[in-house]
Amino acid sequence: MNTRIYVPVDSTALSLGADKVAQAIAAEAAKRGIAIELVRNGSRGAFFLEPLVEVQTPAGRVAYGPVQPKDVAALFDAGLVTGGSHALSLGLTDEIGYLKNQERLTSARIGLTDPLSLDDYIDHGGFVGLDNALAMSGADVVKEVTESGLRGRGGAAFPTGIKWNTVLGAVADRKYVVCNADEGDSGTFSDRMIMEGDPYCLIEGMTIAGIAVGATQGYIYLRSEYPHAFATLKEAIHRARAAGWLGDNVRNSGKAFELEVRLGAGAYICGEETSLLESLEGKRGIVRFKPPLPALEGLFGKPTVINNVISLASVPTILAQGGAFYRDFGMGRSRGTLPFQLAGNIKRGGLVEKAFGVTMNELIHDFGGGTLSGRPVRAVQVGGPLGAYVPASQFDLPLDYEEYAKHGAMIGHGGIVVFDDTVDMAHMARYAMEFCAIESCGKCTPCRIGSTRGVEVIDRIVANEQRGRNIALLQSLCDTMLNGSLCALGGMAPYPVLSALNHFPEDFGVDKTEAA
Repeated sequence: MNTRIYVPVDSTALSLGADKVAQAIAAEAAKRGIAIELVRNGSRGAFFLEPLVEVQTPAGRVAYGPVQPKDVAALFDAGLVTGGSHALSLGLTDEIGYLKNQERLTSARIGLTDPLSLDDYIDHGGFVGLDNALAMSGADVVKEVTESGLRGRGGAAFPTGIKWNTVLGAVADRKYVVCNADEGDSGTFSDRMIMEGDPYCLIEGMTIAGIAVGATQGYIYLRSEYPHAFATLKEAIHRARAAGWLGDNVRNSGKAFELEVRLGAGAYICGEETSLLESLEGKRGIVRFKPPLPALEGLFGKPTVINNVISLASVPTILAQGGAFYRDFGMGRSRGTLPFQLAGNIKRGGLVEKAFGVTMNELIHDFGGGTLSGRPVRAVQVGGPLGAYVPASQFDLPLDYEEYAKHGAMIGHGGIVVFDDTVDMAHMARYAMEFCAIESCGKCTPCRIGSTRGVEVIDRIVANEQRGRNIALLQSLCDTMLNGSLCALGGMAPYPVLSALNHFPEDFGVDKTEAA
């Protein structure tokens, strides 16, 4: 049997030269007359080690990284195909601390398998959840998801089971399942990693959702900036359909579910569920008034389940191992795990899937190794460009939806962007308002006008123009945006602004008493 050598096909690995490394390995093996099987797997998520090369040995997979084409010949000289010792050797992959200390449920297969191999997926526990769901009533499937405690992983954290139950109970001639894969938040990439590294997991989760609520058609709304994910998903859907996991008669169950991928056009606002539906219908992406809720009148006016990638990709584990198994992870009302994404000024960036309750200090220092610059961490932005800036004094708070909400912050999609002590927080607050102004759909006044005025007011504060009066004006403006905006774009833009002003007033030229 030929030795299996794994080189990731993930976008991050590709950007760091994985294709050239794979070509060099194939060429060197051929030159030496060594028979190998080159497998293009997903990334393990330890991006600081990419391109990460793994070799299958009797003891397990041995890792080397980061590998460049110039290293390949020396790796073969050192006995790469038998897991030989080399300066780039990291030992057994499963023993790498960054990976070993995670709780991988949703991302368990990423990096282990060939993303497009159905055999690989099934051999690693794939489709067990769907088989179980096909043998259950829709109500029982929804009950299992409800009991798991799964909440929306896209940011709002709404209980998934309640949303599904609403669609299940709705009476209509047609229902839909829509996956929000418009992953536009800065520092986030877990959705992309699932779609590129374990696409059948998303397909399985969406099919289970369709079977549960009685929907027969699903759509993945994918951001246009993800061409590799687009190609992978299309091919995976084609193969799943050919194998009977999708179509008019899923696994001869008499139940139907079909799936398509649709590309967005680059608008951040289309990450908001009703704007997404408008775009999916071929219209301009503008926020809808609610009610009616999408669960009752969603895509084309029909009852629609809308969840993001990680929410839907968590479902196969729940149906395979039970809601109680999933609920055993986490704390309080935050159950299960979340793939946190470490980005920004961080030494060891990448994906870290942990149960809720982990602290920022653990993520940044134990996993991330501190800042890349070597300077102290001053702040992290959690939850995307509209997330609050969390100061170092709060780094020991457990990452839990309710605990963070108590401190005016949010976990959102799990993106964590790290800043060292050279960051100008007034500049970052201004950026948040400017971002909102640029990306606003323009439908509501608080978001459309408030964000533009917000930029102007921050500029006046920094320039010391009637600073006290303008601070009060900024706070009032933020209150209007928080409570008057139609959607989370305008409603959350004040989070980074107020957190920067409250925790780092000196960057605005004010002291704590003025900012209070």
